[in-house]
Amino acid sequence: MKILVIEDNKDIIDFISLAFQVGWPGIKLEIARRGEDGLELIEKEAPDAVILDLGLPDIDGFEVLKRMRLFSQIPVIILTVRKEELDIVRGLELGADEYMTKPFGQMELLARLRAILRRQNVMTEEPSIIAGPFRFSCYMHKLHYNNREIPLTTTEGMILHHLAVNSGNVISHTSLAETVWGEEYDGASDSLKVYIHRLREKIEEDPSNPKIIITKSGVGYMLMKNKV
Repeated sequence: MKILVIEDNKDIIDFISLAFQVGWPGIKLEIARRGEDGLELIEKEAPDAVILDLGLPDIDGFEVLKRMRLFSQIPVIILTVRKEELDIVRGLELGADEYMTKPFGQMELLARLRAILRRQNVMTEEPSIIAGPFRFSCYMHKLHYNNREIPLTTTEGMILHHLAVNSGNVISHTSLAETVWGEEYDGASDSLKVYIHRLREKIEEDPSNPKIIITKSGVGYMLMKNKV
């Protein structure tokens, strides 16, 4: 398994490398210190996941994420000093699977990465999953709906699939968080809100007036049964 770290700070690179040496030996780490180099490696090396800093010396990490999502849906963890809510929302909206801030715990980073890869590996057990009108292609990276092929991140696919197989029932924030991350953590409901917003933009005719994914205030979300 190969993980690409796009980071220019040597101390952070060493800290991440030590985490893998101790907690996940056998993983091959690729290092890119510039965003452009990272994009090139993603295209050529096809790593299993990316750990991405936002403050890169050549181009902004958000630009790296935006450009890579044009050709790749591999999992991405943003790892940055930026803690502002707008940055977190922007990262998730651009397709990041996780957003972690520095300073960070080495074992937490590995746990988040394992959770992302575990979710993805589950989807490789079947070439496709069908739930009503939704057909999820292998790896959950593509959704076939209304004669359209819609790209999804791993997290978006997990959320939509969980809602689809439980259509007509309200799925709580806790249930969705446990499905996606293995646990509910502080801020999970806010992250879910961003992912739901992205999903609505991809499948709803009018995302501002959703008819497919309905919000149950203070509880969770429901995929309308008559839509599946």
